[in-house]
Amino acid sequence: MKMMRSVSPVLLLSLPGAVVAQESGTPSPDVAPEAAPVTDPVETAPAGEAGGSVDAAPSVDTAPSVETVPAVETPEVTPVIDGVAPGSALDQALRFLVDGGPAIWVIAALSVLTAALILWKLWRLFRAGAWSRKASFRAVELWEAGRESEAVAIVGSRKGLRSKLTHAAMLARHNMSDDLAREETVRVAKRQMADQSAGLRALELIATIAPLLGLLGTVLGMISAFQALQEAGSRADPAMLAGGIWEALLTTAAGMAVAIPASAALTWFESVIESVRADMEDIAARIFVTPASGATQEAQARVAAE
Repeated sequence: MKMMRSVSPVLLLSLPGAVVAQESGTPSPDVAPEAAPVTDPVETAPAGEAGGSVDAAPSVDTAPSVETVPAVETPEVTPVIDGVAPGSALDQALRFLVDGGPAIWVIAALSVLTAALILWKLWRLFRAGAWSRKASFRAVELWEAGRESEAVAIVGSRKGLRSKLTHAAMLARHNMSDDLAREETVRVAKRQMADQSAGLRALELIATIAPLLGLLGTVLGMISAFQALQEAGSRADPAMLAGGIWEALLTTAAGMAVAIPASAALTWFESVIESVRADMEDIAARIFVTPASGATQEAQARVAAE
């Protein structure tokens, strides 16, 4: 009781201070202050502000979502180089000429010359009647039958090789002695054969030198390919050597492609001319072995007397 009485005045004295402290907002030392609420930086910081916490704030993708569009395969457009579409026949021919080197240009010129010679010879032989023999042999049959005037009339206006020789031989036999007539017939035959043999030597030359030019181009191409391989050294690619070799072989193939038609045409033309020559010899022999008619004998006698 004494203790309570001694403490009571103290408590009574401290109560007004506690009341005053509570009214002034100062916490009582006996009561622990409440912990200040932790402010979430994500909630306080506005979106996009540089001061926001990078670790705490979830990353927000501000860019609009773009769906991945699959690539559309467009058809390949063939480019046009110098007006020539790659892959065309003209483009392949031009590349063939470029890759072949100088030798291929010479061979190409020979191919044009070969085609021109073949067409020219065909035209000349056709105009010369190389395949026409019916009229001349019909005239010889009439001559052998003694109908000399009719025989001369049949071949007189014709321009074929056989017809010209037949007409010349009949006139020579009628107006000259046998020796002179034979010489005249041989002269006419040689002249015609020489005219028809024009151009054959050129075809023979092309058939001979075209493969040689092709081989020359191949050798030059091989030299260039091996030089490029040597310059590449350890970085040499076998594909590079293979490419140089096949390009070099183009000239050999081109030379053979020109020589084969030229040789075939030459052989055929020679066979045609040989057939004409054989027919001429046969016609001349039949004309001169046929006994001369009365009119022919009189004409020969008159010429001999003069």
